Amino acid sequence: MGKFVSILSLSFFFFPLPLRLQTLSLPLRLSSSVFDLLIAFSGQKESENRKVEISIEMASFLLTNQSLCIRDTSSFGGAKQQPSRAAGLISNAYKRPIRGRTITNAITLENNHLPMRSFEVKHTTSVGDIRSLRLITAIKTPYLPDGRFDLEAYDSLLHLQISGGAEAVIVGGTTGEGHLMSWDEHIMLIAHTVNCFGSKIKVIGNTGSNSTGEAIHATEQGFAVGMHAALHINPYYGKTSIDGLVEHFNSVLDMGPTIIYNVPSRTGQDIPPKVIEVLSQNPNLAGVKECMGNERVKGYTDKNIVIWSGNDDECHDSRWNFGATGVISVASNLIPNLMHKLMFEGENKELRDKIMPLIKWLFEEPNPIGLNTALAQLGVIRPVFRLPYYPLGVEKREEFVKIVREIGREEFVGNKEVRVLGDDEFVLVGRYR
Repeated sequence: MGKFVSILSLSFFFFPLPLRLQTLSLPLRLSSSVFDLLIAFSGQKESENRKVEISIEMASFLLTNQSLCIRDTSSFGGAKQQPSRAAGLISNAYKRPIRGRTITNAITLENNHLPMRSFEVKHTTSVGDIRSLRLITAIKTPYLPDGRFDLEAYDSLLHLQISGGAEAVIVGGTTGEGHLMSWDEHIMLIAHTVNCFGSKIKVIGNTGSNSTGEAIHATEQGFAVGMHAALHINPYYGKTSIDGLVEHFNSVLDMGPTIIYNVPSRTGQDIPPKVIEVLSQNPNLAGVKECMGNERVKGYTDKNIVIWSGNDDECHDSRWNFGATGVISVASNLIPNLMHKLMFEGENKELRDKIMPLIKWLFEEPNPIGLNTALAQLGVIRPVFRLPYYPLGVEKREEFVKIVREIGREEFVGNKEVRVLGDDEFVLVGRYR
């Protein structure tokens, strides 16, 4: 779990008698009550043999001034929310040395579960809003040559999705390489997406984990920064029992609109229908991203459970023949307009067959290897790969250029000419944190 939100820094603060403090650092960790730990400490002038303690009121001011408000549980139910005073949430104060200094007023907040409701987030939404989405793009995360996020390219991709008709994006999913991010990066990217695009497109944060505690922690953070819904996968590698699956998902469902993701090829464990049927009794279950084929999709839709196809090659038939609401798509990173037509404009087998060579090409190697290579060849992202992902070979790159020309360059994102990149143009980054 040791993943923390960004550090806020303070250089000056004035008491009634102007007193210049040394640069302060305020480590914050979001927890089930928004913050697990709030520590504020002041500099100490050895020559004067005195120390200035930052009061609880100052800590509260810092939180409010940085728009990081502790939520008051009494405000639930639609009442106007006010920042809670840190003084009312202290569980204890203690002293402990850090780098030869003493923290004098370390404040710990009570570790009570604080459910996040959808009407609390910055851009409010409802479970019904999420259930109505037809085209959701699992958005790619682009990188700079040193492996950090390329937010300029990311924002460009979001604009292309909005103009192409996508209704929502999954941030930090498998395609977005959330598993290669720290939680700092992950929550920051969700917050950035909400702040910049949340009024134009639904933001669904992948806050799932094979650790239930980590999934709870990340989901609280995600809703706190404003995501509209959460995406949750079943525990992978350390697989659990059927009862364990139910309890794992129930631990996060009460926080807000939730999509459950079933992809046994990655997790090593199928989520059986009986688990989904139990979970569907929770009103916050928006639906399921299902990768187990159209017969499974039909079994759910016959019971009025909302399903998104998780397979681009099956999504047309899922939508028009098996009752799926739509698709959570990888291909829409490249061809959002065509995927929008496929989901909104009725059965169209000709269009389905037209894009099928592209979809098959995308998944010849594990996703997102093909997508990363394709977007780089289209010139909309830098050809930077966070390892262990590795670009497709030159033959596959040449094949992609042919596919683009057959479908039509105008149908793809970006406005640069597609080209075959040389091996020496790709950047592979191993250490990126």
